[in-house]
Amino acid sequence: MAKTGAQASPVVVFSMFMLFIVLFFSFVVSDNGKEVEILLSFKSSIYDPSGFLSNWDSSATFCQWHGVTCNNNLSHVDKLDLSAKSLTGKLVSSSIFHLPFIQTLNISNNQFYGEIPEDIFSSSSSSLRFLNLSNNNFTGQIPSGSIPGLEVLDLSNNMLSGKIPPEIGSFYSLKFLDLGGNVLVGEIPVSITNITSLQFLTLASNQLVGPIPHGLSKMKSLEWIYVGYNNLSGQIPEEIGMLTSLNHLDLVYNNLTGEIPSSLGNLSDLQYLFLYQNKLTGSIPDSIFGLKKLVSLDLSDNSLSGEISELVIHLQNLEILHLFCNIFTGKIPKALTSLPRLQVLQLWSNRLSGEIPESLGRNNNLTILDLSTNNLTGRIPDGLCSSSRLFKLILFSNSLEGAIPKNLSTCTSLQRVRLQNNRLSGELSSEFTKLPLVYFLDVSNNDLSGNIGDQEWDMPALEMLSLAGNRFSGRLPNSFGSQKIEDLDLSGNGFSGTIPRSFGSLTELMQFSLSANKLIGEIPEELSSCKKLVSLDLSHNQLSGQIPSGFAEMPVLSQLDLSDNQLSGEVPPQLGKMESLIQVNVSHNYLHGSLPSTGAFLAINSSAVSGNDLCGGAETSGLPPCKKVKNLNWWFYVACSLVALVLLAFAAFGFIFIRKRNNLELKRVENEDGIWELQFFDSNVSKSVTVDDITLSAKQVNGICRGNKSSANDFQFVVKEMNDVNSIPSSFWSEIKQLGKLQHPNLVNLIGTCRSDKNAYLVYEYIKGKLLSEILHELTWERRRKIAMGIAKALKFLHSYCSPSIIVGDMSPERVIVDGKDEPRLRLSLPGLLSTENKAFISSAYVAPETRESKDMSEKSDIYGFGLILIELLTGKSPADAEFGDQHQSMVEWARYCYSDCHLDMWVDPMIRPGHASDVNHNQIVETLNLALHCTAGDPTARPSATDVSKTLQSAFRITSCVSTLKLSSSV
Repeated sequence: MAKTGAQASPVVVFSMFMLFIVLFFSFVVSDNGKEVEILLSFKSSIYDPSGFLSNWDSSATFCQWHGVTCNNNLSHVDKLDLSAKSLTGKLVSSSIFHLPFIQTLNISNNQFYGEIPEDIFSSSSSSLRFLNLSNNNFTGQIPSGSIPGLEVLDLSNNMLSGKIPPEIGSFYSLKFLDLGGNVLVGEIPVSITNITSLQFLTLASNQLVGPIPHGLSKMKSLEWIYVGYNNLSGQIPEEIGMLTSLNHLDLVYNNLTGEIPSSLGNLSDLQYLFLYQNKLTGSIPDSIFGLKKLVSLDLSDNSLSGEISELVIHLQNLEILHLFCNIFTGKIPKALTSLPRLQVLQLWSNRLSGEIPESLGRNNNLTILDLSTNNLTGRIPDGLCSSSRLFKLILFSNSLEGAIPKNLSTCTSLQRVRLQNNRLSGELSSEFTKLPLVYFLDVSNNDLSGNIGDQEWDMPALEMLSLAGNRFSGRLPNSFGSQKIEDLDLSGNGFSGTIPRSFGSLTELMQFSLSANKLIGEIPEELSSCKKLVSLDLSHNQLSGQIPSGFAEMPVLSQLDLSDNQLSGEVPPQLGKMESLIQVNVSHNYLHGSLPSTGAFLAINSSAVSGNDLCGGAETSGLPPCKKVKNLNWWFYVACSLVALVLLAFAAFGFIFIRKRNNLELKRVENEDGIWELQFFDSNVSKSVTVDDITLSAKQVNGICRGNKSSANDFQFVVKEMNDVNSIPSSFWSEIKQLGKLQHPNLVNLIGTCRSDKNAYLVYEYIKGKLLSEILHELTWERRRKIAMGIAKALKFLHSYCSPSIIVGDMSPERVIVDGKDEPRLRLSLPGLLSTENKAFISSAYVAPETRESKDMSEKSDIYGFGLILIELLTGKSPADAEFGDQHQSMVEWARYCYSDCHLDMWVDPMIRPGHASDVNHNQIVETLNLALHCTAGDPTARPSATDVSKTLQSAFRITSCVSTLKLSSSV
């Protein structure tokens, strides 16, 4: 049969094939050349301090360059991963986004800055599927346009501003969208609901306003919604209940109102429901208790009411339940006792009544239980510690009664126990006083009784113990089995006998109260060995004998109350020379003689010295002047003769004493520069430093000088020159004198002043060390903990033990010197001066928002600054860093976002990242950030006091097992 068509010759076919091969390889070579050009252009436009891009040259094919992954078949750049390589610079429009075959592009966790190229979403490669620019310093607005095929878009933790562009809804293929941690404003665009493929949505930690879009119901694939830490308002849309794939719903820290929609009960896969810190009202819908997969439920800090339903029994997977700070009423549901995985139960600060369910804890896995500040009655259940994991038990301020159960007495996991302000009775069992891990125990203001002095105390971790306001009797224990005690309050009981001399071995003791007991005998001189003691209250007892002169040798004692006893003799004049002593009360004793007219006695109130036979003192004392006695009896002359012999023997001592006193008085000294007024607050300094030393030091670059080398007390000091002497108010120098009396191991001590008509200088002790801001990134977690604790102790001293309280003012790392023993030394701001320094402080990144507005500083503004320091110690970031922009609270908002939504590795300083260093405890870091966020609360009244900060920090640093999602309660 004949053929129907002509057959092409083999030569023609071969020619066409070769032509195709040539064109194909020409195309490949052309594209490869373009890719190399783009990559090298990008490299030349940025700074690479670590040299990660060092092999981006002709010595290797570009598919072998660091961070570059090529397609196996065509040798095109398929993936570019440059995350966390310390790269910095601006991105240009003709950049890596134009790689023609790129699918994955990750430049997160670097230092890129400037605006994101405006054409990134309009001219980038259509093959791009993954784009991550998070954790950089990008500014400006989110560019318009879209990449229809993009599946992952992460722009979080930058400084992007403006509104979310409506074109966001054109990213039809997105599965992951994270715009959190920026400063975006405006409303959430309705167009975002067009991204029906989206599974993960985060818009948290911005400044978004308006309602949550109701059209979210179209986004059936959503598994994660996090829009917390904004200013969203309105009600929670019912339509969210249609997102049946949802696993995590977080709407915290907004202004949402209305009731919780019952439709949320349709979210059968939901494991995490966080609605805390809103303005929600009404009761918890019954449907919520049908979410059987729920692991964590936090509805705290709202205005929810009604009873907590017994339907909670259906939440068999629940591990954390936070309902605190609402207005719930009724009883604690018995159903809670049947939740086998329940670890954390916090219902504090409600209006709950009735008894604690008897079987609570028996079938749970409790680690933290806080039911404080309610109206609970009845007994403490026996089985709270059945899990053997309970470490925090907080039940204070209820009406609980009966004895402390035996089960708690053998609960060796306990660390923090607060049972105060109840009606508990009975005795402390011998097992209860031997709990090995308890460091904080407060059972004050109950009806407990018994003789605790006859039983053995073995609590080696104990740091705070309060038995105040009970009916304990008998002698005091010689020891509590701990050398770590810092706060010991045994006041308001019926203790009798003498004060044990062994208390003098409590070298860490800072606060000690034995007031309102029946103690007799003399005050042990050994108490003066407690060199860290700040407050001592022995009032309202039957103590006799004289006031120990050794008290004057306690370097930081600031409050001393010996009133209402039977003390006799004179007030030791050395007490008037104590630089630290601020408040003293010796009223209603049998004291006689002259009252010191210096130091704390200088402006003492008459009520603090009344009821004695004292005379003299300052005008405010209300005491009569001391008069010379006339018509002396013959025996007086005999006595004088004997005294003369004694005085002769102590003549040398008297000379030294008078000289020391004179050394502390204001002196006028003349030299070639004029007449100077010189005053020191330390007698040792006055013997070592002259006016010439001070003026010479002021002329040196570093302002450091040595004292008189001929003196036995050779030491260094630092001089600060005061500007514009004539404008300094006279009240400044009296306030400075008060600062000079402050003595604390975590303060930089002011040791003297020197002034003339033309110049004025302040003299400080020289601390050999470095500023915290200079060494922070080099510090281990152990060293950072010690520094945080030291600063907290200094604040506690200044705010709680100084009267009036002392405000630091500029609470920043620039004010903290870390000495060779890693002890932080806080440098106080100057009082009342509108100096350049204080004006600069008002614009400091560490200033509290209310201080920025009112220019008034307070204790709460100090706490805010301390919170920022804590965040800096944890993250290594500073509020002045460029990545936080001009918003002075942006670092706080960023930290809040990280705390709630980020893995710890994303925000903690790499130097202290768990796994990087052996001394790092994950839970300590989380709890410390928790505290920092409360210290930086926008409402000053919501910030904790310095005392609470110190106690909470101690608690955080001793937690060995905790759940990282916990939030700090005001009851800790």
